[in-house]
Amino acid sequence: MITNNKNLTRNIFFGFILGILVGIIFNLLKDSFPLISEFLIKDILKVGGEVFLKILKMLVVPIVFCSLICGVCNLKDFSSLGRISLKTITLYILTTSIAITLAIGIASLIQPGLDHGREVMSDDINIGIAPSLSEVIINIIPQNPFKALVEGNMLQVIFFAIILGVSIALSKEEGKPAADFFTSLNEVVLKALGILMFIAPLGIFCLICSTFASQGIDMIIELTKYFMTVIFTLLIHMVIIYGSIIKVIGGISPFYFFNSIKESMFFAFSTSSSSATIPVTLKNVQENLNVKKKISSFTVPLGSTINMDGTAIMQGVATVFIANIYNHSLVFSDFLTIILTATLASIGTAGVPGVGLIMLGMVLNQVGLPLEGIAIVMGVDRFLDMLRTATNVSGDAMISFIIDKSEK
Repeated sequence: MITNNKNLTRNIFFGFILGILVGIIFNLLKDSFPLISEFLIKDILKVGGEVFLKILKMLVVPIVFCSLICGVCNLKDFSSLGRISLKTITLYILTTSIAITLAIGIASLIQPGLDHGREVMSDDINIGIAPSLSEVIINIIPQNPFKALVEGNMLQVIFFAIILGVSIALSKEEGKPAADFFTSLNEVVLKALGILMFIAPLGIFCLICSTFASQGIDMIIELTKYFMTVIFTLLIHMVIIYGSIIKVIGGISPFYFFNSIKESMFFAFSTSSSSATIPVTLKNVQENLNVKKKISSFTVPLGSTINMDGTAIMQGVATVFIANIYNHSLVFSDFLTIILTATLASIGTAGVPGVGLIMLGMVLNQVGLPLEGIAIVMGVDRFLDMLRTATNVSGDAMISFIIDKSEK
């Protein structure tokens, strides 16, 4: 596995902070030196960040596929697989429901957008049609598993890996060569991840610096109340909800827990992708929190797909904010609809950057708000996407730890 973990984490942190500082400086100077700034931002930083992100995403599917097969093969009995699955999915849905309820409650108290309402109409917004719950369930089963692997459809990959792992385990001696093959392949892919980690600080620097250099901080000022409400709710959910569960059920200090997964949270913040952070999250929970591989190889990939607490919080606050902007009063039944819709929407949300806005369209439709309202929050969503992704992966790690402890 990866060596010099302390040095790696330190270098990632330095790359992260330096990227913010340099990015802000570039943003302030881009009007004075437009040609140089455009070259540095678009041709150097953006390319460097995208190369790093693509290499990381390249490893996601093989790591999830191989580790999940190995995890299922190592289960002593398949009743434990059903038990782990039930507990994991229940906890993910429960924490997401708590997240959206908390978001609506705090947003209703703060009422962002109420005092300075305005209408923003845009013809440039193209919101895809959100999948229904029945479509999400049906689409879990791949018609062509190899197509699912190529396209990186995580729910389908997880389903196929579980079926294949169970089949190998049931084959016993006849299936041992297949089990050995996937175990060896898993070690090779993890070694490739170790190689990538050496350039991780530089990749994160490029990603963060490019974001702050191109976006700046001007757009945040316009939507400060909405922005701060989302951040405040994310912090409350992480510190109070996750912290309480970790302390009461997990029996460890919340500070120790968050310190153990800080590398994963930095990655999530930098990439804005739960899926791209899967390899780092697996590494953190296995090495730092001592979660067994057979548990984490199931809970972490599944969590990156269906556990979207941060996204649910954004959807709750954004819905109240947009309703205030358009002077639309939300009643109790609307709040219940938002909770149910956002929870179900999070199950169908892929762990990739920016998809939360598409699922927000599903929530707005359910309560009769115009989709054009999404234009209001688009300006600051890039920053909030980074923050809520960090919340999502910390939730994945927390549930993985709790499930592992309950299995012991």
